[in-house]
Amino acid sequence: MEYRRTAVIKLDTPEGADTHLRETIEQFKYCSNTASEWCWHGDDGYHVTSKAKAEDALYDQLREDTNLTANLVQKGIHQAVESIKSGVERLKNDQDTSRPTFSADTAIYDKRSATFHRDHVSLSTLDGRIECDYILPENPEIPPTKYVTNEDFEFRRATVHRRDGDWYLHASMLKEDDTDTTTIGHRTVLGVDLGVNQLAVASTGRFWSADEFNHWKREYEQRRCDLQKCGTRAAHDAIAGVERKEDGRFEIFLHRVANEIVAEAVEHDCSHIVFEDLTDIRENVPEASWHHLWAFRRLYEYVAYKAKEQGIKAVQVDPRNTSKRCSTCGFTHDDNRHGEDFECLDCGYQNHADYNASKNIGLQYLRRRQNADDGGAPVDVRLNRGTLNVSGEYDLPAVDAA
Repeated sequence: MEYRRTAVIKLDTPEGADTHLRETIEQFKYCSNTASEWCWHGDDGYHVTSKAKAEDALYDQLREDTNLTANLVQKGIHQAVESIKSGVERLKNDQDTSRPTFSADTAIYDKRSATFHRDHVSLSTLDGRIECDYILPENPEIPPTKYVTNEDFEFRRATVHRRDGDWYLHASMLKEDDTDTTTIGHRTVLGVDLGVNQLAVASTGRFWSADEFNHWKREYEQRRCDLQKCGTRAAHDAIAGVERKEDGRFEIFLHRVANEIVAEAVEHDCSHIVFEDLTDIRENVPEASWHHLWAFRRLYEYVAYKAKEQGIKAVQVDPRNTSKRCSTCGFTHDDNRHGEDFECLDCGYQNHADYNASKNIGLQYLRRRQNADDGGAPVDVRLNRGTLNVSGEYDLPAVDAA
């Protein structure tokens, strides 16, 4: 049996390395975006989904345009092709999509462009190799230390991320076990609630505000309204241009949020990301416009395929009463929730209503797993500190030096 884990490791970068890493990331994104543009339009009118074909057409040009090593150029091209493949699949299923763009500060490394050790990593940059020490929790039983220090887990590849001024290594690790077992190990899930004011709220307490999305929505609606009043052919053509720009802007925004949701799940060692069932989302979120409904569905699609690449599964559960139920004691009542405020009429628990709902969404999955074919393997909901099990019991983490 194979066990795959992603270890999110904070890096201690040496003096001067930040500039070299950022320049490397920018050139890596240039390779991916150049390849995405070429593959999306193709040289014969068809989307290109062959890595070999894209590499034959673009490798020499990108090697000349950048100072990246051969391997990083190849990885940039391959990243674009994989995203094009996902877009083509959505088109085959009659789902709207657009050309993938890469704006996140990330780059993909394998064993040719990085040397992985148990306490540090050597990374290829524009200015040669740099060595970064790992910053790990002292407790050897919690992630990522439990994987990084375990010789049974092999480093396969990694993605370097820049977040809030710090650098992280998202290392894909593999452990092969010959033991024959039919039991499924303990799992942890990330519950995610979707809404109008907060686009997404995770059970870890991470919020993704919809302010930016709502501002753009109002802005583009006003532009279309002003152009429609003109009634001219030029105004009609301009409306189409506004709509294309709107779609592109929203797509980039949703890709960013999806990346961050998946990163949140990876960081907390989650096996599943749980959303509410979107089938009747209009009834569950009556104040949502069609823009919001479109965004909810698109965001789930993005999270699903991005999570799959990390070995995480995105699932949906029945959202019934998730906004009215107390995630602490289970008491359910319409008057528990008032707008964005939640206060349980029974036990007095108070918190942001969407955060309470995100925990309930995770708990819905837990209750569903109790009757699963795997015998109800243990599943917990990941919180901002510790976990919550199906019985409503909290398990706080040990105090560790991070």
